[in-house]
Amino acid sequence: MSVKLVVQVRLMPTSVQAAALEATLRVCNEAATWVSGVAFERGEFKNFSLRKHTYEQVKTRWGLGAQAAPACDQENL
Repeated sequence: MSVKLVVQVRLMPTSVQAAALEATLRVCNEAATWVSGVAFERGEFKNFSLRKHTYEQVKTRWGLGAQAAPACDQENL
């Protein structure tokens, strides 16, 4: 049996960190919008199948890391 611990935190970024966070969110939203378009064009809405078509492009086109790229796919499911 495992226990999950959920912790709510509040970020207190500096102005430089806040700007970086905002820029990252804008990039993720742009990538997610593109992924959504691909999903509808292909009629592909399953996470793994959609990721085969979008993962590499999201990483290279938007410069997202390995953790953020799949999140853009999942946001659309």
